[in-house]
Amino acid sequence: MRALAAMLLGLALACGAGRAHAERLVLSPSQADVRISSNFAGVELVLFGAIEGATPGSYDVAVTVRGPHETAVTWRKSRLLGLWINTDSRTFIDTPSYLAVATSRPAAEMAPAELLRREQIGLSRNIFIQRVGPDFADVVTDDPFRAAFLRIKESEGLYEEQPQGVSFLSPSAFRATFALPGRARTGRYEVVAKLLRDGVLVAEARTAFEIRKAGFEARMAGFAENEGFLYGLAVVFAALSVGFGANVVFRRD
Repeated sequence: MRALAAMLLGLALACGAGRAHAERLVLSPSQADVRISSNFAGVELVLFGAIEGATPGSYDVAVTVRGPHETAVTWRKSRLLGLWINTDSRTFIDTPSYLAVATSRPAAEMAPAELLRREQIGLSRNIFIQRVGPDFADVVTDDPFRAAFLRIKESEGLYEEQPQGVSFLSPSAFRATFALPGRARTGRYEVVAKLLRDGVLVAEARTAFEIRKAGFEARMAGFAENEGFLYGLAVVFAALSVGFGANVVFRRD
């Protein structure tokens, strides 16, 4: 009995020691609360990270930022009677309105393809659910609608991949910079950082930041949300006033 107790105690101490030396990620965004107004043209956000319990050797880091989710439609145009018209479409369900991935080196060099797909490291490896008839699925990566969706988002500056976007400031500290365009949506942005070593995921951490309206826009948005009935009356009254004023001006002419 004493031998069994001693063995269990030894295992407990060994597990505790293993946990004490395990790597842990600590993240801190340069701004946790981004305030925007009507003339907002974009902002750069810097993410700082530290590896606690780092051991000698090299690490890889992948950081993914996902904005508020939305539903988006991608259309296919076809030439008909000399005109280009929309003939087919796919609806993407619950996709990030903003998606940026930064890695310390090209993702394919960091880990096996299976791990990269499972952890969604890289734009093309993220899951984009499509409505295909009555079904919902994420189709093959070379699907033309999927490729067009990513291409459009990238051209708008809303999706971005930086193969060397994570810079190590020291063996245990790093940073990554993300450009948020002027058309970035308000809401909560989730940040996920993954720490890899020798192609194995060893730690993960999450943080977030918020984009909010400020000034007059924020007050109007709050009024519309909290006092919907009064806001509706105010809009109707303003429209009637503009119409009445225009009528008076034209009568004078």
